[in-house]
Amino acid sequence: MRIDVLSIFPNMFAPMRESIIGKTVERGLVDFNVVDFRDYTNNRHNNVDDVVYGGGQGMLLTPQPIFDAMDHVKESAGDFGRVILLDPAGKPFNQKMAEELAQEEHLTFIAGHYEGYDERIRTLVTDEISLGDFVLTGGELGAMVVIDATVRLLEDALGDDMSAVDDSFSTGLLEYPQYTRPADFRGMLVPDVLMSGHHGNIAIWRKKESLRRTYLRRPDLLEHYNFTKEERQLLREVVDEEASHDSEN
Repeated sequence: MRIDVLSIFPNMFAPMRESIIGKTVERGLVDFNVVDFRDYTNNRHNNVDDVVYGGGQGMLLTPQPIFDAMDHVKESAGDFGRVILLDPAGKPFNQKMAEELAQEEHLTFIAGHYEGYDERIRTLVTDEISLGDFVLTGGELGAMVVIDATVRLLEDALGDDMSAVDDSFSTGLLEYPQYTRPADFRGMLVPDVLMSGHHGNIAIWRKKESLRRTYLRRPDLLEHYNFTKEERQLLREVVDEEASHDSEN
């Protein structure tokens, strides 16, 4: 996969050279490039923003340097690929979108700053993405989050293909609790079933606890979840157990 990012703060992307993302770059799974679109300005002060027509607060990113930087990307890569604009008005990002983006061969991100974008910049864009109902100082952090969530889904990125499959949201549920040694830490014990060696019972326990965590923390996810018959029974048990626990307290 090739990833290009347009930003006037390229140094902010240093973390992309670390951890899992950095390893995918080292191993050739990802070709990661940051393009400073300030380098493509055609004014003597290298300004990338200007005042708003019609009046208003703040400054807008002008189209010229971004369009020219995109021309550079196309010349270098042969295309733009999927072009993603980080914007508060975009579609909220989720795991399903990350899985979809992970199927692409080329992603280009436009990380803006200041008050916003000249509307003509949106003609370059295939997707507008938001991290949620809040505003950041720029699109760089948003781009890094989307890139991280996407790249870790690439084949061989994690070293264990099942790691991403079991993630929260990938299954539609939150991930079950997990433990490591020691079995007894300050009186907090690892559930016996996990040390039993009985893989069938362990799988049932994990599914039930995944349903429990989702029921307690994100019940909205269950509204559209496609339950199996076994999962519906496990959820009924969870609901009864939690109701009994509440009544005892």
